[in-house]
Amino acid sequence: MKMFPVTTTTLWILLIVSVLGNPLKLEKSAAAATTFNNPVLWQDYPDLDVFRVGDVFYYSSSSFAFSPGAPVLKSYDLVNWAPATHSVPRLNFGSEYDLPSATSRAYVKGIWASTLRYRQSTDTFYWLGCISGGRTYVWTASGTKAGANNGEVTSWNWTSKGSLPRCYYDNGLLIDDDDTMYVVYGGTTIRVAQLNADATAEVRDQAVYTSPDNLYIEGSRMYKINGTYYIFVTKPANAEYVLKSKNIWGPYERRSLVDSISGPIPNAGFAHQGGIVSTKSGQWYYVAFMDSYPGGRIPVVAPLSWTQDGWPEVVRVNNAWGKTYPMPVQTTKTVPTSGGLDTFQGTSLSNEWEWNHNPDNSAWSLNNGLELRSASVTNDLFSARNTLTRRIPGPKSAGTFRIDISGLKDGDRAGAVLFRDVAAYIGVHKSGSTSSLVMVDKLNLGTNWVTTSTGTVSASGPTLAGTTKEIWLRIKADITPAFGTSTARTTTFEYSLDGTSFTQLGKPFPMTNTWEFFTGYRFGVFNFATKALGGRINVKNFNLESL
Repeated sequence: MKMFPVTTTTLWILLIVSVLGNPLKLEKSAAAATTFNNPVLWQDYPDLDVFRVGDVFYYSSSSFAFSPGAPVLKSYDLVNWAPATHSVPRLNFGSEYDLPSATSRAYVKGIWASTLRYRQSTDTFYWLGCISGGRTYVWTASGTKAGANNGEVTSWNWTSKGSLPRCYYDNGLLIDDDDTMYVVYGGTTIRVAQLNADATAEVRDQAVYTSPDNLYIEGSRMYKINGTYYIFVTKPANAEYVLKSKNIWGPYERRSLVDSISGPIPNAGFAHQGGIVSTKSGQWYYVAFMDSYPGGRIPVVAPLSWTQDGWPEVVRVNNAWGKTYPMPVQTTKTVPTSGGLDTFQGTSLSNEWEWNHNPDNSAWSLNNGLELRSASVTNDLFSARNTLTRRIPGPKSAGTFRIDISGLKDGDRAGAVLFRDVAAYIGVHKSGSTSSLVMVDKLNLGTNWVTTSTGTVSASGPTLAGTTKEIWLRIKADITPAFGTSTARTTTFEYSLDGTSFTQLGKPFPMTNTWEFFTGYRFGVFNFATKALGGRINVKNFNLESL
């Protein structure tokens, strides 16, 4: 791909034009330029891999034990993103991903820094991810016609291609000019493996770079630009380095790209990891993420300039990652927004939703709403199957579930959860013929992801009359970053019996800012049994609003 020699000066001319107008009467495309603000997507989409097919940018992310896994987003401008598919429709990594018991589950395991690329010659998307157990799994989607349709895919057909008997840790896939596939991976010592024609076997594996100063690096992404190979690696969780060579097997030189660079929002970590991508005009952009707990890790974008000897540099604003930059692409094409009302119609869930583990597909269905039949007998929400989750948009938002509870049975528990390792929920506890509204907090997974607390009823609402069929449960979450501080952002829980008048139940719940669970807080809906299966709820709709 040809490198476009954009300088820092050129970018700032565009920025001035976009903000102040066009006193110099530049060409129409420059005069029409607008700006964007970071973060570009205030949701938890970490460990990203980004690339472009035609007019469409694609973005692959981590999802750990949530299922379906490896979410893929699309964009036309690198700023506005929407979920498009999941590369791993069902986690085929072992029985623990089906959540069979409290002693066999996969929290914090599963899909982390994986890779996704499109191969024009075979019209195939390839996803590769190293999973705990030392193997790298391969999923493909063929026949998408993305290359012929300017990057657009109308239907996906993800298929498991099995696994390779090596962990390609934090890997990045490169499809070279001659169509050979390589995967770069490792920590401190970076290795490159050549794969066979369909990525089902390894042809060659070699160490290509070892940090001479014992610097720990990981999160590899590989690119070939103007005949030069680049490997982008991160020093978690504050720096990004670039390795450069004329030969894929090395030797490689190293240079810093960013190191503890101030970010565009306060109380968040430093921008790092991620990857680079070019527009059709040849301008390159670096897409990284920031640790922004309690909400998770969120993406930011910055343009790159290039030195005369071929090294990339992040275009900075006052020596920091810019809050505002010129828009990367001017286009009339748009992607759907993530807010609004989901009525659970059709034959499949939208790509916004992910289950806490692989779901029991016999226990849920879509039919004029989402029916959740109890799938587990447990007193532990973390051991209950078929909890359906959705990322929380920042900095503040509210999620409201309208739920038909008339199908609950004795011992059932159902409701809306603020889901993470330290969690809380508002819901209904059914005891005999009595249904009680409760707010439960102090649900806790310990450091080994074994439940240390199944929660405490901290507030009780009214006992629901036997004629009560529907309730509305609302979670209001403030995920403004507080990473590295002692500030606890809070969430409130509300209920309504008519969908109009809402009452807060319980005190505001303080969220944790810790990173060890990796994923940020999510909205979720659940139904599980403590006595016997057979109960059900029907989630009529979910409404997501910015606050």
